[in-house]
Amino acid sequence: MSKNDQTLKHPILEVLPAQIRQEAETTLTLLSLPPGTVIFRPGDPCSGLPLVVTGSVKVQMTGASGHGIVLYRMGASEICTLSIGCLMSGHGYRAEAVVEEPAEAIMVPRPLFDQMMAVSAEFRAGIMVSYGRRLDDLMLLVEEVAFRRMDERLEEWLGSRAKQGAICITHQELAVELGTAREVVSRLLKELERQGRVVLGRGRIQCL
Repeated sequence: MSKNDQTLKHPILEVLPAQIRQEAETTLTLLSLPPGTVIFRPGDPCSGLPLVVTGSVKVQMTGASGHGIVLYRMGASEICTLSIGCLMSGHGYRAEAVVEEPAEAIMVPRPLFDQMMAVSAEFRAGIMVSYGRRLDDLMLLVEEVAFRRMDERLEEWLGSRAKQGAICITHQELAVELGTAREVVSRLLKELERQGRVVLGRGRIQCL
């Protein structure tokens, strides 16, 4: 398989007409991104559309208080919703994207993205479907944070991962996952430990 064949192994690019697909093959490259790589930061201008081919990228926001929250993750074949919004509005990013697992990604430059949107109805539809699906997820996240008790959300988060055995995560990282303060997570975990429902270790949580 050639490098250009590899770069186009993303569903949203496979719907393109032959001419612009050929142009993409000659211009796009596959980027190898190690864990911890920051793809964009708050305030950065949006220069293109990142498409994850393999691995995982976390998109998160940090408030003025210093508390953070994970907005969503991008896995293989997914599209960065925040980048779509920035490309359409012309505004800069308001969150950051960090590689969690070794990833490969394609960066579609803005001029090429605009051209793809202009000439391909299937590409436009795919972008809009992805945007709408992620918007629904973000609305659910807002509902969770605003209206559900934190202890319920924590127990649900732990329960969904209990089968994997020990969960390797710090209290600070878990606080970011849930959009709250580390002190809140620590207090709730200590209560669960007192009830005999979890065993806490350094950087790990064992569900019983």
